[in-house]
Amino acid sequence: MNIHTEQHLAKPPLTIRLCGPRGFCAGVDRAIQIVVLALKAYGAPVYVRHEIVHNRYVVEGLEAKGAVFVEELDEIPPEHRNQPVVFSAHGVPKSVPADAQARNLFYLDATCPLVSKVHKQAMRHQRLGRHVILIGHAGHPEVIGTMGQLPEGSVSLVETVEDAEVYLPEDPDNLGFVTQTTLSVDDTAGVIAKLQERFPNLQAPAADSICYATTNRQDAVKEAAPGCDIFIVVGAPNSSNSKRLVEVALRAGAQRSLLVQRASELDWDEIGPISTLGISAGASAPEVIVDEIIGAFRERYDATVELAITAEETENFLVNRELRGVPLTREDMAFVNG
Repeated sequence: MNIHTEQHLAKPPLTIRLCGPRGFCAGVDRAIQIVVLALKAYGAPVYVRHEIVHNRYVVEGLEAKGAVFVEELDEIPPEHRNQPVVFSAHGVPKSVPADAQARNLFYLDATCPLVSKVHKQAMRHQRLGRHVILIGHAGHPEVIGTMGQLPEGSVSLVETVEDAEVYLPEDPDNLGFVTQTTLSVDDTAGVIAKLQERFPNLQAPAADSICYATTNRQDAVKEAAPGCDIFIVVGAPNSSNSKRLVEVALRAGAQRSLLVQRASELDWDEIGPISTLGISAGASAPEVIVDEIIGAFRERYDATVELAITAEETENFLVNRELRGVPLTREDMAFVNG
């Protein structure tokens, strides 16, 4: 082999900036654990109302273990009434557990504790006589769940600064706001500022609604993105926090930013010649897919991985009391954690 052929075969160098924190947050981890532990404790099938988290790979992995995903509770056959049904991490309207009780179903609520905190904040505003403004995205399961904590008509959804400019409440002096947990601080700041400018008596929630995991993942992306030829966010197209990470990467200085679910989606012609790649993952994206995507780049590039770590996450949310005695092994979670 002559020297020209060897040079031709040499892989081009690539620096991969790998963000930390990335991927599963404590709420997503807990929700997946609840389904896995319910399958161990009660056997298959375990029913799950809606996607447990916004990730197809996770859903299919749980289906392989015996989980059955349904859109509504009436899809659960009568002979399986004693099998558990799990409510997703995004939270559900109050009507859903009420419906489960009316049907004599055994349910396990996997709502993220930080989403539950927003529910309580909204209920507190209402208890204090305030109309609730929810800053969030229409149709998102978390927004549907939060609005469903209060009687119809007692929550108004505001999505954008433009919405905030034209919003006309019945009583401008008695308003309180909460936000969807998976929005970016940057996204909500403008909306909140416009609402505060128009309604000086607007009451903030007792604690910040945007979850620590959303903020942490965005901070790491802001740190890693400047100078990246491409920034890849591992996540699903219906994942709010993943889509925000794509936007944050572009705003922070990445040349291009892509949302990718699996390595098979990578279009190498579109990627073209690059020397610096950023990678992060949304809060419902499993680490095995991050590894898979890094592996795909290693096949084509002489890759060096640099860690861009801006915070250490130590949060751990306990699973439901009924499941705390069931052992959870590394093998049980290997389908997502590798």
